[in-house]
Amino acid sequence: MKKNILLVLGLILSTISYSQTNSIEYYIKKAPFLMPNINQPKFANKTYNIKDYGAIADGKTLCTKAFTSAIEDCNKNGGGIVFVPVGTWLTGPIELKSNVNLKTAKGAIVQFTTDHTQYPIILAGKTSTSYTPASPIYAYDADNIAISGEGIFDGAGDSWRPVKKSKVTAANWAELNKTGVLSNDEKLWWPTREAMLGEDYLKKLKKEKETLTAEDYLPARDFLRPYMLYLVGCKNILVHGVTLRNSPKFVFYPTRCTNLTIDGINVYNDWWAQNGDGIDISACKNVVIFNTTLSVGDDGICMKSSGKNGGANEANLENVLIAECTVYRAHGGFVIGSNTDGGMKNIYVSNCKFIGSDIGIRVKSNAGRGGKVQNIYCDNIQMKNIVNEAILFDTYYEDVVAGKNKVGTTAKDKIPEFTNFYLSNITCDGAATAIYMNGLAEMPVHHIYFDKVTIKANKGFVATYAEDIDCSKIKLTTSKPLYKLENTKNITGIE
Repeated sequence: MKKNILLVLGLILSTISYSQTNSIEYYIKKAPFLMPNINQPKFANKTYNIKDYGAIADGKTLCTKAFTSAIEDCNKNGGGIVFVPVGTWLTGPIELKSNVNLKTAKGAIVQFTTDHTQYPIILAGKTSTSYTPASPIYAYDADNIAISGEGIFDGAGDSWRPVKKSKVTAANWAELNKTGVLSNDEKLWWPTREAMLGEDYLKKLKKEKETLTAEDYLPARDFLRPYMLYLVGCKNILVHGVTLRNSPKFVFYPTRCTNLTIDGINVYNDWWAQNGDGIDISACKNVVIFNTTLSVGDDGICMKSSGKNGGANEANLENVLIAECTVYRAHGGFVIGSNTDGGMKNIYVSNCKFIGSDIGIRVKSNAGRGGKVQNIYCDNIQMKNIVNEAILFDTYYEDVVAGKNKVGTTAKDKIPEFTNFYLSNITCDGAATAIYMNGLAEMPVHHIYFDKVTIKANKGFVATYAEDIDCSKIKLTTSKPLYKLENTKNITGIE
């Protein structure tokens, strides 16, 4: 499968013809809300080369100590650049520290080890009470940090992830079965028996012990897949130019971070990668995602928000700009949810392309994890060959753990509310369904505005429990009827 990753990634990167037309500053000024300027990190003019700390670029020698020592010295001496030269550098987890720019040369590959004993069980954040295997790259409460250059970071994710038989070819399935173990129904491949049994082990353990230690989690390490790049409570962050690929779970997961710029990076997972999301922004503020290309196994560019906030008009995730990005294979191009209970507002998506994704614009949540999502602007979006819905609002979303079945929620709290969405200058050439809205009886999807939206699809506009929807500037090329509405009101502009 590693050969497939390299081949497909090469094809994608070699065929991208995306033309960058404007700057980040242009989109900040153009945003329909007051988008703050993002503080960019600055670094001292000092360089710490990992070769000087004993790193060897043979792809076999473990360089974890070299990375750790270089980063610690850089941090202790006022910051600067930790430089990764050309070559393949095998390593365990890398913890970033404040005032450090981890810069890679073109031709540098940072290859994370498939030896999972090198990933210690640690707290999921400095104030967290839950444990996780250390991520390949992580930082807790760091300030002024960057990952930059033209190098590649490979998370060895295929050594962690389960694979569904239904998602791969017969040849790939036969190759997988030379290693690992199969579930009882032989529909799910696990890289190790510990990974397959990890969930049941943890359930039993939590019933037997009230307080768990890091050591308690060790037998479930393979099941508890880490995020590849995990930033918690950090601020003033830049991720620029690099390629992130082959993650154990989500590729890039910043949570509770402030002032984050993602510029010109490439994100890749096999399309069958379980929970292989690309970029998931969680409860962050002041974020720019610019000129970035993704092809992944789950959601492409996704917004998440959990936790208490200051009130109905407050949001744990706000001020997000996404511009000039391209998403190929993904469950959704631009995605909101499913956890929205912390609230979201002020998101601007402009001049992006979604090509071949399962859904184009995907807004999802459900009772029990929902909150208010408002002031969302999507403008100048081009979509092509969308597998399912071009635009979707779904308040009955249920995610499913590998090997499990869907179970509908019975929760009556944390009700999702989707309101004040402005979708303009959107085209889609090919989808199963043009627009789908599925609200709750107690909270319909409401106040959604379409302006110059043109969609070619097999089915038209399908809505249940939706109110105050402006369809006056929608053009649908699809079979009759164009609109199928149930328990809706104030749907204007219907042909």
